[in-house]
Amino acid sequence: MNILFIINPISGGKRKTEWAPIIREYFKSLPHKIELCLLTGKNDEKLISQKIKDFSPHRVVAVGGDGTISLVAKQLLNTPIVLGIMQGGSANGMAKELNIPPVTEIALDTILNGTVRKIDVVKINDGDISLHLSDIGLNARIINLFDKSSKRGMWVYARFFFKVLWQKKLVKVHIKADDINRTFSVYMVVIANATKYGTGAVINPDGRLDDGKFELVIVHTISFIELTKMFLTNQSFNPKKVEIFQTTKAVITTKKKIHFQVDGEYKGKVNAVEAVIMPGALCIVT
Repeated sequence: MNILFIINPISGGKRKTEWAPIIREYFKSLPHKIELCLLTGKNDEKLISQKIKDFSPHRVVAVGGDGTISLVAKQLLNTPIVLGIMQGGSANGMAKELNIPPVTEIALDTILNGTVRKIDVVKINDGDISLHLSDIGLNARIINLFDKSSKRGMWVYARFFFKVLWQKKLVKVHIKADDINRTFSVYMVVIANATKYGTGAVINPDGRLDDGKFELVIVHTISFIELTKMFLTNQSFNPKKVEIFQTTKAVITTKKKIHFQVDGEYKGKVNAVEAVIMPGALCIVT
């Protein structure tokens, strides 16, 4: 196979692993042809597109976090080229969703010998896609604070979580979807293609990546019991506190602009989000 590795060298906020020598050593005695491409943060989409055109890969491996994975996946939609994943971000939610281990050699074994499956993708507004979890409100605000911090790790995220939660900012959103046309008071609304965040918190217990639908998780109240369910169990939420609706499309609007993130990438404040399912649009190895 021709295997192209798209490496984000500073994914997660700082250099952690020198990926190139590890990858080259692994493939040294194997018959596959590999090429490595390092992202710079400037014109990365164009760079990835050109590398795919020049190298004609059978598999393209995203080495980084959820943002890097989405960036690469966008170039592979509705093609037979298979996406592979190696964990290199702060939370790595999509890798955990697919049970791709953090151990580099095992992840490389998975890229060569894992199961290829087609998964759904959620188109967000005009220019973004979401493979994993996107949301408006509380979590997006936490991600904004986290991105501005010089420190990383789950304890830093937890500190921002309780700081934002303490402020108890509810917002009103209007949601129009397959079976909804209502206004809600919420802490946040999650556009969920997957089940859990990279922190391990399960926000969408019955979600599937390949069912042709996504879920809207509407969080009205955050209580200790619901948090316990997210982190320690796989139980259903109290519908008075957290409602979940399955849909193929949704338009979410607010009078006041609120924080928005897509697959861990902060997108700023918005007052409208449109989401549409793209069934089976991506081939991925798990």
